[in-house]
Amino acid sequence: MEKQMKIRKVEGLSGCQGLEEFESLLSNGTKGAVDCVCWPEEFPHKPDCRFSIGWCGKGIGILFNVKEPGVRAVALEDNGRVWEDSCCEFFISDPSDGTYYNFELNCIGTLLAAKRSSRTDCKHFTLDQTSLVRRFSTFPHKQIETGDELQEWSLGMFIPFSLIGIDGENLPAELRLNIYKCGDLTAHPHYLSWSPVLTEKPDFHRPEYFGRAELAED
Repeated sequence: MEKQMKIRKVEGLSGCQGLEEFESLLSNGTKGAVDCVCWPEEFPHKPDCRFSIGWCGKGIGILFNVKEPGVRAVALEDNGRVWEDSCCEFFISDPSDGTYYNFELNCIGTLLAAKRSSRTDCKHFTLDQTSLVRRFSTFPHKQIETGDELQEWSLGMFIPFSLIGIDGENLPAELRLNIYKCGDLTAHPHYLSWSPVLTEKPDFHRPEYFGRAELAED
């Protein structure tokens, strides 16, 4: 069953200067968990991944709080293979044309972003576009691979409405989106989602399984 939520309005998100301020503001956001283990037989590992999400007149902010062993970050350049690292992802449909956007962020803040009709039919963001996405992380931006000791870390991003087909002065009545946690080449490969994905094998590029969200004014 698809999930639903109301995303609270949180003033000031677009002007955040660091992780601590971003976390403080989003303490007033909408809370949720990325806790659907969609392919439990092959990939049963379930890191603890919770999120806070909010919006302001200029865009959407999302913060992930993760507890997991075996943290990995190898991709240093935007549009690299971030899904192989300890990665959190935000997919959202464009309300104007039925396409969707994927924002995939590894734990050190390296971003892959694209506008897509499907997994294969896509146009990646330019580096000028990815630079407009503000990112916040517990970790410095350098390669890391930890041992099996449990790690706790936070990761956030602020996405301007201008990058996802939304007019801040004329908000859509409803958004379609999903939120993911993955790590293809981590010590414990895993694939978690907020709204369940009912496919035979791991595939996050399935907008038919996106949940529903409303941008609430209060």
